[in-house]
Amino acid sequence: MSKIDNKIPAVPLAEKWSKHKESIKVVSPANKRKLDVIVVGTGLAGASAAASLAELGYNVHAFCYQDSPRRAHSISAQGGINAAKNYQNDNDSVFRLFFDTIKGGDYRSREANVYRLAEVSPNIIDQCVAQGVPFAREYGGTLANRSFGGVLVSRTFYARGQTGQQLLLGAYGALNRQVAKGSVKMYTRHEMLDVVIVDGKARGIIARDMVNGEVKRFGAHAVVVATGGYGNVFFLSTNAMGCNGSAVWQCYKKGAWFANPCFVQIHPTCIPVHGDQQSKLTLMSESLRNDGRVWVPKKKEDAEKLQKGEISPNDIPDEARDFYLERRYPSYGNLVPRDVASRAAKERCDAGFGVNNTGKAVYLDFKYSIERLGKDVIEARYGNLFQMYEKITDVDPYKEPMMIYPAIHYTMGGLWVDYNLMTNIPGLYAIGEANFSDHGANRLGASALMQGLADGYFVLPYTIGDYLANEIMTPKIDTSIPEFEEAEKSVTGRLEKLFNIKGTEPVDHFHKELGHIMWDYVGMSRNAEGLKTAVEKMKKLKKEFWANVLVPGEMSNVNPELEKAGRVADFIDIGILMAQDALDRKESCGGHFREESVTDEGEAKRDDEDFTYASCWEYKGEDAEPVLNKEDLEFENVALTQRSYK
Repeated sequence: MSKIDNKIPAVPLAEKWSKHKESIKVVSPANKRKLDVIVVGTGLAGASAAASLAELGYNVHAFCYQDSPRRAHSISAQGGINAAKNYQNDNDSVFRLFFDTIKGGDYRSREANVYRLAEVSPNIIDQCVAQGVPFAREYGGTLANRSFGGVLVSRTFYARGQTGQQLLLGAYGALNRQVAKGSVKMYTRHEMLDVVIVDGKARGIIARDMVNGEVKRFGAHAVVVATGGYGNVFFLSTNAMGCNGSAVWQCYKKGAWFANPCFVQIHPTCIPVHGDQQSKLTLMSESLRNDGRVWVPKKKEDAEKLQKGEISPNDIPDEARDFYLERRYPSYGNLVPRDVASRAAKERCDAGFGVNNTGKAVYLDFKYSIERLGKDVIEARYGNLFQMYEKITDVDPYKEPMMIYPAIHYTMGGLWVDYNLMTNIPGLYAIGEANFSDHGANRLGASALMQGLADGYFVLPYTIGDYLANEIMTPKIDTSIPEFEEAEKSVTGRLEKLFNIKGTEPVDHFHKELGHIMWDYVGMSRNAEGLKTAVEKMKKLKKEFWANVLVPGEMSNVNPELEKAGRVADFIDIGILMAQDALDRKESCGGHFREESVTDEGEAKRDDEDFTYASCWEYKGEDAEPVLNKEDLEFENVALTQRSYK
């Protein structure tokens, strides 16, 4: 097997990005005006990329399925964004951020990409402050920082519990400036349904106008996919209900590799499921673990009384409370990484110590920080989060502890990209959560916003020029050529097929069934037998879906059920690939926990000898099994050690 060319420069780690920028090609301002770039998705990664590319002089066409980029799921991020500024003078550095991210990802990410991410992180904060992002500040006016899981320093910048919203408004403002100048043409309520490949290069997309149902062709010299992750394959997740993996999946079906699909993050701090009619879950920011203490009762009989509603948490004295994260991980305590905290909560609940009526919840208690700091301080730090919790649960978290339980949150897998953020298809780029490159097997909190803005503001604007420098003599892409016609026919045919099934079950029926299969067999804990069962069940569900799904309404009109049908069809296929990838990776690492590979203390146990690689899956057809390509991960600057947060 030939070695995968990831374009990483063969120079010392700290010099890779600067040397790479010196060596890659640059497009002159006059030539940039001749080149068209499509950006699909306008969350933090997409909006920042579109704004930056347009500022450089490219003609940008930006697409989002919402009615405004302000509705991108990036707006939901609460707790903060990481950057190696060392404002707290607590010995933070670029290397420490790099190392924490590598370790947090359980040594399954690329050194070069992660170091670059840490290296450009301070620039992100400067950029956002210049845009007017209202980061929290200390009394003296300097920017404030707080801690997040998996870290012993304070490097997370935040705007109360609304950091994602404020960062997105900054990027949205930059994007709107370019729209007003005519450098960006914005297509709202348009959903990408296919990528068009001409002579081996990405040359455009097929999109459906979600208002009138028209299927349209759009050409460009390069295509950038910034459509987020595929966490909604589990149906219940913290993602917005519109979040989907269809754009990434269509790229995969056109030949782009899908890397590490089984790496999915479970977030430990979510409001527990409260009924079988629920359609999504609500995240409570990880920042709450700075001042909240996680506990369950020490005595099982106390837990049983709590489950029956016979007592309240305030009836249990301190000495009868098990602060299990502090007990098991004394160095990090409540700020262990998300995968560690999630599994610890599951272990306590599985052992019978859960505290709500289903036994699937633990407490996050602010009594102690309120006593130590005062209610006013806690309200200033987390007031809007406390308000959100009370509105949803009708419980005042100032008086009673919050109840939390792990839930699906983020996907570390995505399209394989090289150091330039280009997929194995020339001219097709993937940025933000849509690619696989920076987080390994587990993302540290507050790093999603960092990666999205790093890719959009400070990486892609440099690297895309290396490809486009060879395209300046290529004329405007002609969308009447056979490749576009064939792609449009394929998209239209699939929509008609979905619409004309006229079955008896709505789309959500199949999505919920898929979610149950995924959570039961491909969720927080996985084993070989369960994963094989999941594949069988999902293949059966796929047949049932294509035989019996009901799509009401009209094809040539607003039809959210038709949109959902296409996305759920893709989710079923993504779920199958996730289970196959999890079955192949016979080790535990980060969010991928195989029951066959654990330490004596029940922690995740990696197999570095056999699995120090990125799994790059290649599509071979509807009825053929995908082919696994392996990109070896090389670690020259950190030692591969078993993760410990004790």
